[in-house]
Amino acid sequence: MAAAKMSVAELEQFLREEFPQAFSDGDITIESADGQTCLLRRRFNERMLRPGGTVSGPTLMAMADFAMYVVLLSAIGPVGLAVTTNLSINFLRKGQPGQDVLAAARLLKLGKRLAVGEVNLLSGSSPDPIAHVTATYSIPNK
Repeated sequence: MAAAKMSVAELEQFLREEFPQAFSDGDITIESADGQTCLLRRRFNERMLRPGGTVSGPTLMAMADFAMYVVLLSAIGPVGLAVTTNLSINFLRKGQPGQDVLAAARLLKLGKRLAVGEVNLLSGSSPDPIAHVTATYSIPNK
């Protein structure tokens, strides 16, 4: 895979303009993106929790999907219409309340029309993933 086609600053600007419903509130930050991997952080908020005090599945799925979108954009450039075609998640352990959620994504295969990647979701500073995701994105024709 080639070097990044968008820097973190370019990704942030693009996402604020083109996808503000997911990126404009400042809850998610892009810590790194290099065309092959990315690391995102979602600051803890009580709205992330489900009954029982664990981080909710929808929060984790959305974070993983967004991380895949970011790593893909970093690899192919500003292609706003790239879309998820498949996302599979395995919940491994409870995400801890009060802890940020980190999403470490990496592309496994980047083709002309499809990209496949994986995301490990982490809770705070623990090295043990709370969920593992595989996802496929469709890349539109230019």
